[in-house]
Amino acid sequence: MFDPEAEIWWGIPEFDLLAKNITVPGFSPLFPDAHCTANGDICQLVTGESEINAAVTIASLVASPQFDLTSTYFFVGGIAGINPEVATVASVTFARYAVQVALQYEFDMREIPSNFTTGYIPQGSTRPDEYPQSIYGTEVFEVNDALRKLAIGFTRTATLNDSAEAVAYRAMYNTSDGLYATAAEAPSVVECDVATSDVYYSGKLLGESFGNYTTMVTNGTGVYCTTAQEDNATLEAMLRAATAGLVDFSRIIIMRTASDMDRPYPGEPATTNLFWANQGAFEPAIQNIYLAGVKVVEGILTAWDATFAKGINATNYVGDIFGALGGTPDFGPGGVFDGNPVTLSRRGIARRILKQTKIRG
Repeated sequence: MFDPEAEIWWGIPEFDLLAKNITVPGFSPLFPDAHCTANGDICQLVTGESEINAAVTIASLVASPQFDLTSTYFFVGGIAGINPEVATVASVTFARYAVQVALQYEFDMREIPSNFTTGYIPQGSTRPDEYPQSIYGTEVFEVNDALRKLAIGFTRTATLNDSAEAVAYRAMYNTSDGLYATAAEAPSVVECDVATSDVYYSGKLLGESFGNYTTMVTNGTGVYCTTAQEDNATLEAMLRAATAGLVDFSRIIIMRTASDMDRPYPGEPATTNLFWANQGAFEPAIQNIYLAGVKVVEGILTAWDATFAKGINATNYVGDIFGALGGTPDFGPGGVFDGNPVTLSRRGIARRILKQTKIRG
């Protein structure tokens, strides 16, 4: 998504991504080229940060006649904030769900009713715990869990990077109530899900709010752990390409390494956590993109003929909240949440129809 995440792959002993550089119209002006090995087996692109950059870059890639992507595996490798209830800094995470957590109504916390726990309200709803009634289609994506587990298996042999500063910072989360006990442990490989938001947020209240939203919109299955700015945008562009037969949506892996805690330890101000704390995990997280990620790349290439060329059959639903690729989503419209059927609505459509009827009448 940006320079350090890309550069960690350059000059490595396993393969040379800079052997062939291909300029792609529509890529970010900061990152105009795809970088490939000489034989084209492995390529890298840099989307640029934020949802808009990611969506436009991926849309430009899939529309380019310079690539045949129909059997390509896509590996998202980036850093992220981490939920200390689930994992710790420098950890490596693999997501099954990507949730666009900021696609909600937003009120300043100082202006919400006393019985609201957050200023974020699902769209089309009137309270924080109500399933969104106005659906855009990018709220939730689910990727191939069988492929995710294979990727996790490859990374189990990796030795993860860490730092003395990260060890010292995570020790502050080892409090008597045990809420953040996982945050005080050494980095590891974790199965948990990614939240997408252009807003770079920090704090216990926001983390809990987006965690609750992740649980709700995945009908209780998703586990919120990482914070990122691009993944739902990347996946929407991929999904639209998949509906056109340009890519295989079941060949996507989302790996995020933890560069910082998404909330402070007890007693630390949220602003200190974000602005000034020496969490010591940025460099280890960048290193772990390569240390863990190269195991995935090599694993796919080594077992290409035997396993990966034909694709990995998904045992779970794969796709978006609309079911655009077929199948029945295990979340969202058409499902059941807390015993109540979820219906699909489009923002303002009933109001527009009523207005048109009155005019015509």
